[in-house]
Formats: sequence, structure tokens, C-alpha cells
Amino acid sequence: MNKILNHFLLILIISSHATFSFASNHYPITRESKLNNERGKLLYTQYCASCHQVNLSGAEDWKGYDADGHRKAPPLNGTGHTWHHSDETLHQIIKYGFAKLIKNYEGKMIGFEEDLSDKEIDYILGFIKSHWNDEYYDHQISISIK
Repeated sequence: MNKILNHFLLILIISSHATFSFASNHYPITRESKLNNERGKLLYTQYCASCHQVNLSGAEDWKGYDADGHRKAPPLNGTGHTWHHSDETLHQIIKYGFAKLIKNYEGKMIGFEEDLSDKEIDYILGFIKSHWNDEYYDHQISISIK
């Protein structure tokens, strides 16, 4: 019985270490896997589309401010500035939101740390990248290689 318990504990330790390693060494995120992009689409629809729109077009007049004085959600389809940022930056924005990344931030980009795993965030990013033209995609991949 102790051997089974020890084996189980070893698997848990290895699994938790693998998850930690994945979270810090998984860039660049590509758009190559159709299955992962479909996973990302489902997650995007659930967590992101309410602000960034189903078609990734962002809020209308996205460079302006909403009624509360906050910046509107930018497009993620390649017509905005998202592709200028590395995978690491984009991943952190989705995971932690700007509230944990920018002191005194009062906007609406919350983090999804409690709702999405690192892998799920990467699925979303792969789905978003599937909407970018090749030039923007290649540039963004080049700044994301570690």
C-alpha cells in the first residue's frame, strides 16, 4: 500500500512541476493547431467576447473611453495593437489583468487567473493569432521567442 501511495505522490509532484514549467517556458504560442484553436475559440467566446466582440473587432470606437471613463476593449483581430506585444505580455494581461500589472489601474480588464489555466490562456492566444495576417503573426512570433 505504501508503494502505491508513494507512486501517487511522486506523480502529483511531477505533474505540479510540469505545470509550473509549462507556465514559464511555453513561448512562442502558435496558431498551427486547429484543435487548439477550436478550444481557444470556445474559451474566447466564454471569457473575452463580451468585451472584445465575437468577431474580435473590439468595442465600437475602441480608441475612445466608455461612459465610466475607461478605455474601451481593443480589437484582437490584427487591426489593433495586440500583435505588437510578446506572448509573455499577452499571457500576463489575460491571466492577471491590468489591475495587477499597472499600479492604480481602474479599468475593466480583469484577470482570469481563477478561471483559466495557463494552457487555456495559450489556446485563446492561438485562436486570436489565427485571425492575424502572416506579416503581423510572423513579427509577433519573432518577439515572443525566448
